[in-house]
Amino acid sequence: MNEPLNDLPLPEGIRSRMIDNGNGLSMHVLEAGFDAPGRPCIVLLHGFPELAFSWRKIMKPLADAGFHVIAPDQRGYGRTLGGTALFDADLNEFTFPNLVRDVLGLVSALGYRRVASVIGHDFGSPVAAWCALIRPDVFASVVMMSAPFAGPPAFPYNTAKNDATLSRVETAPSVMAEAVASLASLDPPRKHYQWYYSGAEANDDMRHAPQGIAAFLRAYYHVKSADWAGNHPHPLESVTADQLALLPTYYVMNADATMPQTVAEHMPDADQIAACAWLADHDLNIYAGEYARTGFQGGLNWYRCGTDPRYADGLRLWSGRTIDVPSCFIAGASDWGYYQRPGDFEAMRALTCTDFRATHLIEGAGHWVQQEQPRTVASRILRFLRQDAPA
Repeated sequence: MNEPLNDLPLPEGIRSRMIDNGNGLSMHVLEAGFDAPGRPCIVLLHGFPELAFSWRKIMKPLADAGFHVIAPDQRGYGRTLGGTALFDADLNEFTFPNLVRDVLGLVSALGYRRVASVIGHDFGSPVAAWCALIRPDVFASVVMMSAPFAGPPAFPYNTAKNDATLSRVETAPSVMAEAVASLASLDPPRKHYQWYYSGAEANDDMRHAPQGIAAFLRAYYHVKSADWAGNHPHPLESVTADQLALLPTYYVMNADATMPQTVAEHMPDADQIAACAWLADHDLNIYAGEYARTGFQGGLNWYRCGTDPRYADGLRLWSGRTIDVPSCFIAGASDWGYYQRPGDFEAMRALTCTDFRATHLIEGAGHWVQQEQPRTVASRILRFLRQDAPA
């Protein structure tokens, strides 16, 4: 982790630096709009397996609109230092409250007491949502991308006077776990990728992928993008194993497969790679080089917190709390991500967010929406901030 690092090939107007966040990390941060003091701040939070670099295409357009834009490598990722990105780490480092502390410490170190918007993609989406739920005094609005947020887990009862019958939304975590366990009894047996990512083998499987880490990531990014013809998302009818099995194999895998084996079946050919304007080889190699250096375990520890009921139980401290700042949701129209947990998309809009403004499903994009269609994503974010959200 201490070897000299090559400079990142950043667009003009974006710089890279390290900032002590006061929560045990020296965070690697990309910035745009830093040359004009007093600007409102936007924070961009990446997901898995990505980096702050994933926001490179929309940072300058947001800065040109008058914002100071910051995008960190989050805990366990990329060039951020500190913490323990190992399988035997203390997972309390990777719980949502601590990830919120990471973001809060970062913006405080930059001198901000209030942030115009916190914007998260993939696993960064629930981090952004928890920022807005826990500290609405600091995070004035939230944009969730690709992964909907259904709210804090509920206590496992209704009231002392009523039956312990919960709504489907409230029982979703336990029902989801039961459905995932039932995947093994299907023919052929299946397994859920989040539980696979929570296992001890996933990091080595991916870091030492037989096809090489760059080819693995190329196939992974391809199969979850709009470039793969198999992505036709639709709502699932119920939280059951047979319904979850309708998801693509990059979400509900064959039981005996690793993730490199799963995505290798959909490796794009040379012509498809050459035609992939949103992820050229020189950009892919940034991800490959960083993950070859650090491994994936830092990001995988986030999944382990998500699949371990002990950490969900801790989040019941906020049971019943809603996101009351202005919110919106953005995803690619070809992204299965917003349907992968049945009920979450609907719960986010109807129950969790009391000031929900808009859903934008972007044509020509899959899961990597801000990279596949950056111009449209930037315009939707700016529309939300200018017309809907407070300054």
